[in-house]
Amino acid sequence: METKLRVDNLPDFPDFPPGEVWLAGAGPGDPGLLTLHALHALRTADDIVHDALVDPRILELAGNQAKLIFAGKRGGKPSAQQGDINELLIERARMRRRVLRLKGGDPFLFGRGGEEVLALTRAGLRFRIIPGITSGLAAAALAGIPATMRDTNHAIILMAGSRSADGTSVAEWERLASVGQPIIVYMPMANLPDIMSAFERGGMAHDTPAVVISSSTTSEERIIETSLGTAAVDAERQGIGAPAIVIVGAIASMRQQLLANMVGRP
Repeated sequence: METKLRVDNLPDFPDFPPGEVWLAGAGPGDPGLLTLHALHALRTADDIVHDALVDPRILELAGNQAKLIFAGKRGGKPSAQQGDINELLIERARMRRRVLRLKGGDPFLFGRGGEEVLALTRAGLRFRIIPGITSGLAAAALAGIPATMRDTNHAIILMAGSRSADGTSVAEWERLASVGQPIIVYMPMANLPDIMSAFERGGMAHDTPAVVISSSTTSEERIIETSLGTAAVDAERQGIGAPAIVIVGAIASMRQQLLANMVGRP
């Protein structure tokens, strides 16, 4: 039996004055995982400056008055420069527009939201932060993988899989693996073989359980259960591409125990 959302007792939403910039997380993709504050911002904004990873279904929730402005950044492809995005937000706010900067996942987790609000602060502009459900934790949970389990881990590492400009990223990957906690890797696909090799050198066993999840919460979602030692080969063989996350550690083995009774999967 379907239940209908009651809208007569929703919380009060903050005003969105002209000249302010709101940074909101759009979550992993499914519009049902938006926060109410993010939905309010979508319905109210004059300008929506959005990333490539924001699901089209979410953009369809924008108010009729909203102008959609694409500012996507994708690894290895022609992308908007961060400085240009900062200037765009400042320019539109100074035009007395209600500016929504909409990012996939959470704006402050590997989304460069901190750089953008720093630029707004230096420009003397007011902003508001609306957190979102980060894609790594959402993808894991919806695949039947708890982020923490009392019998396996009391911590979880969230890591970006992109290379640093100074070449120190590989050494950092090794150090993170040596901590002995499960790791969720964001943006891993361009460097997946190197990341998995670094984890082994850092002390993770070759047969450590791993799961690769691409396009979580969308109709394109794909999930591969594999291991640290074979994850890169398996992902390439099955044509898995970005956007994706990789989960490495004991928690990845929980998936098969939970799937039989888990509902709501795509």
